[in-house]
Amino acid sequence: MTRSSRTSRTSRRFMGAPPRVGWGRVARARVALAAVGIGAIGAASVLGSGAWAQAVPADGADRGALRRDADAVRDTGASGLVVQARDAAGRNLEARSGVADLEEGGQVPFHAYYRIGSDTKTFVAVVALQLVAEGTLSLDDTVEQWLPGVVTGNGNDGSRITIRNLLQHTSGLANYTDILFGDPDQLTPENYLAQRFTPRAPEDKVALAMSQAPGWLPDADDPAAETRWSYSNTNYVLAGMIIERATGHPWEQEVHERIIEPLDLRHTLNPGTSAYVPQPTATAYLQFPGRDDLTDTTLSADGGADGGIISTTSDMNTFLRALMAGTLLPAEQLAQMRTTVPADFGHPEAGYGLGIAWRPVEGCGEGVWYHGGTSFGTYSEAAVTPDGEVSAASAVFTTRIGDQERFEAQAEATVAMIDRAVCG
Repeated sequence: MTRSSRTSRTSRRFMGAPPRVGWGRVARARVALAAVGIGAIGAASVLGSGAWAQAVPADGADRGALRRDADAVRDTGASGLVVQARDAAGRNLEARSGVADLEEGGQVPFHAYYRIGSDTKTFVAVVALQLVAEGTLSLDDTVEQWLPGVVTGNGNDGSRITIRNLLQHTSGLANYTDILFGDPDQLTPENYLAQRFTPRAPEDKVALAMSQAPGWLPDADDPAAETRWSYSNTNYVLAGMIIERATGHPWEQEVHERIIEPLDLRHTLNPGTSAYVPQPTATAYLQFPGRDDLTDTTLSADGGADGGIISTTSDMNTFLRALMAGTLLPAEQLAQMRTTVPADFGHPEAGYGLGIAWRPVEGCGEGVWYHGGTSFGTYSEAAVTPDGEVSAASAVFTTRIGDQERFEAQAEATVAMIDRAVCG
């Protein structure tokens, strides 16, 4: 499964990978500038008397365990969350905890829409691999072949970076979100409110990354052999641009026609330049640096190929199960997707493939496949068994910047909830 080699440290950033937890101790969170933290304050003090928890069981499923795990996430300080597990017979177990809104209370909808953040990358990787299977793309194609002159300057060289390097985060390219959110003084509620309706063009995101030198350049003679790994949202912005250049259609259209429509994912969409999340949903909250209060960050215009999709826990389970079952990719391309390099992705034995990662989990002999995503106010976490028979997906509607310990507590509880839901 794993292509052996050296590993590099990964940055952890908002609008990118989710915070990841270490086994034995919590790992650093993947967020802009600093870690994001959700604290171990009691539910009563954060949520008030309106806090509640509820689980809807699938036949034979452990209703109480999932409800307790959802409560454990809430008790770290999350405003509200929803989780759905699906077993080999296709039966669902759903739980929710906390409140939909800190002021108005109410239940978090079981089928709440939420921003899946970097879980979007798995969708984009599937489209790219379908195009490989069709002969439109090759994993060995370089960025320069498809986007001449785009990756250049400050030592960046698109002729040294392949599509495989992009999808596997082995390109060495700077993470544009590190630069975008590089000044903590600019991460304020006031700046968020001023900019929440302003989308950023993919070309502008790439230009930000090109303002910095790469961490490395893949071997010119064999870029596919590169195994140094560092998470960079820039990679998937470029992948989306290549998909558009190769097909003549926006990446959103290709995701819709190749994945969303065939799987009947009626509650999965890309909002484009819209800042809104469809109803029903819950309020998304972010704690900004230097503040103790939470800001409503539900509105945000950022529909990029690195993290723009909105979905539900049910649709995420359907997607991941179909992917692992071979519904979306031929066997050769699915095997390529699941060929990993060592990665700093939350577990000492984690490996990152093409838009999806693997980790060992007690109770699942072959581990689980996962990704996850963090955005302003929403934390998405999901996992699926390699055969696609059992899966779970969750949305937590609180994130925090500048309090690493508190957010890592939430991340640890969320991953534990997902792992127990899938592996027992």
